[in-house]
Amino acid sequence: MLNTMKMDYTYTPARIDPARSRLLRAQINDFHAEYCAVLDTGDVELWPEFFTEDALYRITSRQNADLKLPVGLVYAEGRDMMHDRAVAIGRTQMFAPRHNLHLVTNIRIIDETADGEVEAEANFLLIQTLVEGPSTVHLAGRYYDRFVQAGGDKLLLKERQVIYDTAILANDLVYPV
Repeated sequence: MLNTMKMDYTYTPARIDPARSRLLRAQINDFHAEYCAVLDTGDVELWPEFFTEDALYRITSRQNADLKLPVGLVYAEGRDMMHDRAVAIGRTQMFAPRHNLHLVTNIRIIDETADGEVEAEANFLLIQTLVEGPSTVHLAGRYYDRFVQAGGDKLLLKERQVIYDTAILANDLVYPV
């Protein structure tokens, strides 16, 4: 198992062979393309399927992360908690209609264990467009991820720490990031 997941913006040098890093980066890029497509098309109830049964998902401010305070705006431990959140968003919560657009870039592979667990980072930007309003940057920051192989070339998230830079949040952060 990798060391406890880093939750700050300090540079961590990669500890992996460059050729292996390129292969994993391509796999993780494909993962992000599917992950974002599900969220951007509003199929939020499919979102938990990108995680292992015992995964951790947390959204934390950069300020808290820099202070090593893991208090999160959103915290879900296990796929069941993520499923409950997704069902609440998809079926019961009331909020203004919107379109989301996730952009993920600068994927870095940090490490890989002998059993195939991969530590990676990526930058993200979440743009939101209210049906009757302008497009705005809703959230910007970085993903700190731990992936595991789930058969074949399929990856699942064991851990996703979303650290956002945005100082003033809209009070309508409802969808997963």
